[in-house]
Amino acid sequence: MDTSISAILGLVFLGLGTAAVFLMYKLWGYPFDHETRTSSAPKSLMLIHRAIGYAYATLYVFMMWHMVPRLWNYQVELPPRTVAHLMLGITIGVLLLIKITILRFFRHFEETMPYLGSMLLICTYLLIGLSVPFTLRERALRTGRHVGGNVYSDASIERVSTLLKTAGLPPEAPLDKLASKRKLRQGRVVLLSQCVQCHDLRTILARPRTPPDWVRTVERMAIKPIIGMPIDEEDQWTVSTYLIAITPDLQISAKRQRQRQLEVSRTQTALQTAFTTSTSEASEGTSYSPEAAEELFSDVCSQCHELSEVDNAPPTSEEETQDLIVRMIENGLYIEEDDIEIIARYLNETYVGER
Repeated sequence: MDTSISAILGLVFLGLGTAAVFLMYKLWGYPFDHETRTSSAPKSLMLIHRAIGYAYATLYVFMMWHMVPRLWNYQVELPPRTVAHLMLGITIGVLLLIKITILRFFRHFEETMPYLGSMLLICTYLLIGLSVPFTLRERALRTGRHVGGNVYSDASIERVSTLLKTAGLPPEAPLDKLASKRKLRQGRVVLLSQCVQCHDLRTILARPRTPPDWVRTVERMAIKPIIGMPIDEEDQWTVSTYLIAITPDLQISAKRQRQRQLEVSRTQTALQTAFTTSTSEASEGTSYSPEAAEELFSDVCSQCHELSEVDNAPPTSEEETQDLIVRMIENGLYIEEDDIEIIARYLNETYVGER
């Protein structure tokens, strides 16, 4: 099933579940004869509720019929989100079975229906919340300027066409056809549907490679034994071409990650310098003023959160101060090296020194 159709059906499924539950709330507001087990609610509303319920159950069976077979394509342990998705799907099926059983055979439990319906709605929202946003994000990645999002441009296709000549593909590989939008999209499908059976996508995309390296890597993975359909030779060519096409984006991402690691390393070095400097003396080359340090601390730390958060959970040691500042920088805070030393000293003198 196409991901776009899956997302649309998921939203329809959510809409049916919401409509069914809130209509049920309205129907249970009408007087109910416990002896005859009949409600005074309008017949038209009851028929609408029943039709929505049938549509909900039918759509559930239809989606499960298409999605459960996908589980057999996994060679390794299921990812956490897939496990949660599966458990919620099973829970919805069990609740539906209980509801149908009560309506058909155990009407004396009918008063539990609002609770069962509410549980169904909660599970439905969780189920769709775990699937549709990721599907929409995956769709956006196809056309957006993200990793792999601009590989279909004319400039990218021209670059890929040139690189394929030295990529080490066999002579029978149709290089002209491989360097096309259609083949690049097919390669992306192979990557997302077959390669992830054995590998986490983040692992695959973490390291940029040269075109010959991508070709050799794909060939080496293709000959390994797997459960399910193996990757045929043509799919190997198409996925290799797609990986070659997205390599510039992977290089940019890797470069940013290296810069980030260097920044964190620089921060840790600066913190070590600050902590080895006596708190009673100014850091070498840095004039320290408690008032200026407090103002700097307020200006920097208030960018992301309330200062009361530090007061409520202050660092109790120099190590905790170091961990606190490193964590803030890893979360996106940019701060000069001299300012790191000043803030570290201020935190130590203000909170650690009081203990």
